[in-house]
Amino acid sequence: MAVSSIPRAHRLMRAATYAAVATACLLIVVKAAAWMATGSLSLLASLVDSGLDAAASLINLMAVRHALQPADSDHRFGHGKAESVAGLAQAAFIGGSAVFLTLESAQRIVSPVAVVREGVGIGVMVFAMAATALLVAFQRYVVRETQSLAIGADSAHYTGDILVNGSVIVSFLLNRLFGWGWADGVFACGIAAYLAHNAWGIGVTAFNQLMDKEMPEEERARIIAVALAESGALALHDLRTRVSGPNAFIQLHLEVDGGMPLVAAHDVAQRVEDALAAAFEGAEVIVHLDPIGIVEPDGSTARERVVSDEAVPPAADTP
Repeated sequence: MAVSSIPRAHRLMRAATYAAVATACLLIVVKAAAWMATGSLSLLASLVDSGLDAAASLINLMAVRHALQPADSDHRFGHGKAESVAGLAQAAFIGGSAVFLTLESAQRIVSPVAVVREGVGIGVMVFAMAATALLVAFQRYVVRETQSLAIGADSAHYTGDILVNGSVIVSFLLNRLFGWGWADGVFACGIAAYLAHNAWGIGVTAFNQLMDKEMPEEERARIIAVALAESGALALHDLRTRVSGPNAFIQLHLEVDGGMPLVAAHDVAQRVEDALAAAFEGAEVIVHLDPIGIVEPDGSTARERVVSDEAVPPAADTP
């Protein structure tokens, strides 16, 4: 496939994943050298974090590439859940490393080990912060252009890494200025807590997508507003939404005037679909038409119903 035929959003998302992997690998090299020179546990914790970043970004790269593949005969709803599966794997790796670092930190706090060549460690961490800041700036640009949830989550993770690198610098300064050798272990323990927090957030998000959790209430309210803004759309009910990687799926029953010709009703539904697809880029929208006030076959009286100002009262719902 020619590069020009690939959507710009897809090219940006792939470029962001490549940049994340390259940055993480570069930081692994420089942090490993600095750790061997200084013996700092907090620097080792940061090195482990960069190793996890590389693994997570590599998984993210493969998942994004797979998720961006179009739907096929075997995957009618696309491949978006590849991101969710990768997210669960990332959460498991990060959570395990957090436990390991916590145990190592406790041992270092009880039995402090002298940290040497603090200047080398500080210089490396300043470099790491600068490189990570450049990556985050590019990722945020990609998120603004593509609204990618995967790249947005990766950007948030690397933003936290800037704070982690800053904490390592503080531990070096405390050791150098005041001789607080225990600070190295304390900050490493703090980094472990940060990793555990990230693992929980990634895991919950991935699990919710795999379980087809509804979109947030503010997004559902926006869907309703967009749909009912179209002329002829009198009410809607049975709104169902879910997110699968970069793809969103929206289904709803749209109520129109029962005396409207089929062609005109279809035109209303098409305009609603087009409006929602424009408001939620990349979303797949399915609209089912109902005469206004229809009672569903199950006789449900508790179903969601939103009626526009011009809608006729749904007399069929009343006994």
